[in-house]
Order: sequence, then structure tokens, then C-alpha cells
Amino acid sequence: MAKGGKGPKGKKITFNVAKNCIKITFDGKKRLDLSKMGITTFPKCILRLSDVDELDLSRNMIKKIPDSISKFQNLRWLDLHSNYIDRLPESIGQMTTLLYLNVSNNRLTANGLPVELNQLKNIRTVNLGLNHLDSVPTTLGALKELHEVGLHDNLLNSVPTSISKLPKLKKLNTKRNPFPKAEEADTFIDTIKRMENLYLVDEKDLCGTCLRKCQQAREKLNKIKNMTVTAPKRAIFSNLVSPNSMAKGSQEDWR
Repeated sequence: MAKGGKGPKGKKITFNVAKNCIKITFDGKKRLDLSKMGITTFPKCILRLSDVDELDLSRNMIKKIPDSISKFQNLRWLDLHSNYIDRLPESIGQMTTLLYLNVSNNRLTANGLPVELNQLKNIRTVNLGLNHLDSVPTTLGALKELHEVGLHDNLLNSVPTSISKLPKLKKLNTKRNPFPKAEEADTFIDTIKRMENLYLVDEKDLCGTCLRKCQQAREKLNKIKNMTVTAPKRAIFSNLVSPNSMAKGSQEDWR
């Protein structure tokens, strides 16, 4: 902390600087990448680039996200991880095109999560890990398209049933939370499995095409079962892996 109680002076981002930071992704989307640039204040000039599809402001020193962020009406991907954010604006609920939201490794508390998050009806991935959450809004259970949720490294004693039973949920990371009992935590960690209705029929009742598909699927499963595992398995969390998810003590190393 600098003398006089003032925080560090951040890098000033001009419109031209921001414009030159636009990249084209492999699938042809426009990404504005302002990560790791020492930014302390949300640069208002980037609102003039609100037609981008992806915005990366991660690994900076930003404390506040303004309501005006909702002007990014085409945004599908928003990465704010590793900043000093303690509250998300209510206007984030207006960004209904969002598919991916990463706000891990910030200073978010339960009061800093607006109810309006439940308006992100198309969201697929939400990472709230490495924050100060002692509870999670049950309204997140309204986000029926969610595939992956990160709640690791928080202060949670429980996870709302409405979240753990989301119909399309594939990965739920709740590691390193102070659950009352170890077995309760294990209930939520990497154990979400979905099973379709199973109908048993005789082979003679299947058409030739369906029978071949079933036989091929069975052969594939048998091959997998017969494979010899030569190395211990590690859990994989695509899109949810934050660079500092190993421990809270290493947060500053990633800023």
C-alpha cells in the first residue's frame, strides 16, 4: 500500500490500446484480452468496443465492476478471475448471451452475488471458487443450462439441492470448503452422474441397425474396462481450472 492510504497506481488503458488488444479466436469470435495489465479501475473506454464476443479482465487489481458492463450485449464469455472484486453489479443479469462466467479468486461474499444472476438463462459454466462465500443463492438453481459450477475454496457449509440437482450439471467442484462432515463434501465432489431410462429388450426385437449400434457400444465398453491404468487419475475440470486453485495461500503469486 502506498503512502497516504492510496492503492497502487494502475496502468491507464486508452481506446487505442484496448482496440489493439482484440484478438480473433479459433472459432472466429472477437476477444478483448486485457488480462495481466495492472489495471486497477474498470476502463470505461472499452464500452466503445461493446460488440466483442469475449472479454478478459483477469489477473488485474480491479475492485469494482460498473453497471455499464451490461452494454456488452453480445458477450458470451466473461473472465474476471484474480482481481479484488467484492460485488457483482445487478445489471449482469441483463447479459443474457453469457455462456461462461469466471469470477474466481476475488473477494466475493454471499451479499455480493445479485439475485439477477438467475436471469442468465443460457449460462453453461460459472466459477465462483476462491472467494469468501459462506452460502450460495438457491436462485442459481434456476439456471437449467448449467453444465459446470465451481464453488471450491470458499466458506460453504452446504450446497443448495437446487444446484446439485440441476438437470444438465456434469461437474460440480466444492473442494476445500468447511463442510460439517467429510462425507457430505464427498457427496458433491465429482460424483454427479446422470442415467437415462434403461429398457431391456431381446436381440430379436431390434432392427439390424439398432442391434449393430448396441453391439458396437458394448465392444467399446469392454475395451475400456480391459485397459490397464498405468498412472493415477487426476480430476479434470475443463473451463473451471483456475490458475491458483491449489491453495488460497498462493493467490498473490497469480495476480
